Amino acid sequence: MPDVRELPAGETARAARALLELRPHRGPAEALVERIDAVQRPQGFRVVGSFEPGEEEAAAVATFRVLEMLMGGRVLYVDELVTREDRRARGHAAALFAWIEAELARLGCDQLHLDSGVGAHRTDAHRFYFRQGMEITSFHFVRKAY
Repeated sequence: MPDVRELPAGETARAARALLELRPHRGPAEALVERIDAVQRPQGFRVVGSFEPGEEEAAAVATFRVLEMLMGGRVLYVDELVTREDRRARGHAAALFAWIEAELARLGCDQLHLDSGVGAHRTDAHRFYFRQGMEITSFHFVRKAY
């Protein structure tokens, strides 16, 4: 059974390996940890890890923040939800999602949001989100600054 717990500043490194599987462009690990702890946490960014017994590094990680939006009210927005490739199919994503749902209720949020990339390599993640009762409600548009 996975052990899910929030990681405070100072423990972010426990999440780095999993996060870098999803966001390798944010490496190396030290740079990722510095960015999260110095820039994102002061903006309300939080990190939750799912751990296997006796392990110090998270097998899976979710990051999130709470936003107030006209569209959705008080929204818990999940930035990342990733399980390390070598730890998949062991219940970590489901355990993290259950923790997030409990936090959603505890914080009095109206909605849970997350964006997920598209492509054949994301099919398993999308199936998981549908099993959790999520639905696709919009397109997310991006344009790089120039």
